[in-house]
Amino acid sequence: MRSCRWFLVLLLAGCAQESESARPALNESIKVDQVGYLPARAKIAIVTDSRASGSFAVRRSADGSEVLTGRLGPPLADPDTGDTVRIADFSVVNQAGSFYLDVAGVGASHEFDVAPDVYAKVFYLAMRAFYGQRCGTAVDLAPTYPGYRHAACHAAGTPNPDALMHASSGASGAVEATRGWHDAGDYGKYVVNSGITTGELLWTYEVFAGHVGSVRLDIPESGGSLPDLLSEVRWNLDWMLKMQDRDGGVWHKLTSERFGGFVMPERDDGGPRYVIGTGSGPYKSSCATGDFAAVMAAAARIFRPFDPDFAAVSLAAAERAWRWLSAHPSVVFKNCCGVQTGEYGDGNCADERLWAAAELFRTTGGAEYNAYFAANHAAARPGLVGGGTPSWQDVGTLALLTYSFSAQPATDEAVRGQLRADTLAAADAIVARTAANPYHVSLRSTDYVWGSNGVAANYGVLLALAYAMQPKPAYLDAAADNLHYLLGRNTFGLSWVTQTGRRPFHNPHHRPSGADANAEPWPGMLSGGPNRYGGDPVIDAMPAIPPARRYKDDQASYASNEIAINWNAPLVFLLASLLADQ
Repeated sequence: MRSCRWFLVLLLAGCAQESESARPALNESIKVDQVGYLPARAKIAIVTDSRASGSFAVRRSADGSEVLTGRLGPPLADPDTGDTVRIADFSVVNQAGSFYLDVAGVGASHEFDVAPDVYAKVFYLAMRAFYGQRCGTAVDLAPTYPGYRHAACHAAGTPNPDALMHASSGASGAVEATRGWHDAGDYGKYVVNSGITTGELLWTYEVFAGHVGSVRLDIPESGGSLPDLLSEVRWNLDWMLKMQDRDGGVWHKLTSERFGGFVMPERDDGGPRYVIGTGSGPYKSSCATGDFAAVMAAAARIFRPFDPDFAAVSLAAAERAWRWLSAHPSVVFKNCCGVQTGEYGDGNCADERLWAAAELFRTTGGAEYNAYFAANHAAARPGLVGGGTPSWQDVGTLALLTYSFSAQPATDEAVRGQLRADTLAAADAIVARTAANPYHVSLRSTDYVWGSNGVAANYGVLLALAYAMQPKPAYLDAAADNLHYLLGRNTFGLSWVTQTGRRPFHNPHHRPSGADANAEPWPGMLSGGPNRYGGDPVIDAMPAIPPARRYKDDQASYASNEIAINWNAPLVFLLASLLADQ
């Protein structure tokens, strides 16, 4: 009997080895979402190897058993990448499990999962990445990611505490301006970029509370009365409140005069850190003040059920900012006075003021805000009608979408109806464009700009909001297509989220990732992505190649491989739209 049992074990082991050896070699020309797909949504892979003979099979990872066979679609030329692609459609596979594609004459794809909660971990990582960007405190991603930590930075007793008043601010002396998030790969904090970032995260909770409200992020505040997502957002709101002057205006940024080296944040060697202004009266900028007013108005609305006192503080700050903005509508920011850090310059602050009016009206129902929006919203409509996505330079689309979802009794129903029709028409156009794109991504050739991956994620935001207005399955399918692109279904076959998928990018332009002793970068961060216009020595040295290929996984490529909070925020929103109710 004992010898029979050993024979059975050896037989099964031999079968497992035979199954494993039978799997074709991995071939990176088969592009899949390396995280996976939802059971009920569309599922495609992209094949770029010219040896593809036309057939493919979906096989179980565990034993290689065949789940589906199919034929590749016809060859399609993609001018944005220079690739010739064929599509493998396996949408009918709706059973849960781990799978790979076996493409005849080519090889095997990376493994991927099919499950209702397939994006839960990615959401956790992408949202928890903001905790990793916290300023003014010690950070430790243990126990899930031990070794990813740094000591308290930019606080009293550190080499460069926050902050002195810069000569450009019109004030002098020290100020307490701790908290907030490091903006990107550097250690500066910028109100304008915090504005759209924090706004989209607040919207994530407001639209998808049922999906994200109970998600535990393993942050210091976990287990409290406030949902973890809002606790993380509160860390940045607290800093933004400190950037408001007594007159209601908001200073543009808090940085050193120059960028520091690739050191950990507690060793930041960029020099003294300052609250930086415009260099001449009134010293605060209209764009920063408008973003601030919009975000604080939204915070007042969303935090009210949890913390009425903080909601009241936020609303009062928003209203003070609105009054300053009404008196100073077009004070633009430019670096001056020896400052070399990120400018976030914007020559037109009308869209920020419109967003402030829309959020203040949605929160308060105030007649002044409604009247301003009614009189000025038409200037922002071409951006929405044209299917443009929000960005830190242009938040006009956010203003229009805010009003579209207003439930205030005084809402102009004719205006809201037109804006909702504009949104759905834009979504229909994006769906059609996405379906026609050989890689099934919403990006146009002109969208491969600095932060093009953030643009792709923001297309997902617009599509998910259109779905919230009218639950048309094609909207959410197209939103998911943009996520598939970010998680591996792209010309490079890379997952552009650190430590996510079977082949994530490794070398972000991100100081903690470059300075610490960990072999892998800090988890959950979205790369900027291909940038047709260049802007750093790595990309500028490339030969003339199609726009979607102007990317390199290189720490030195800040124009294509930096990370930034304003790219992670729409990624969080997009992921939230595809999560199941908790």
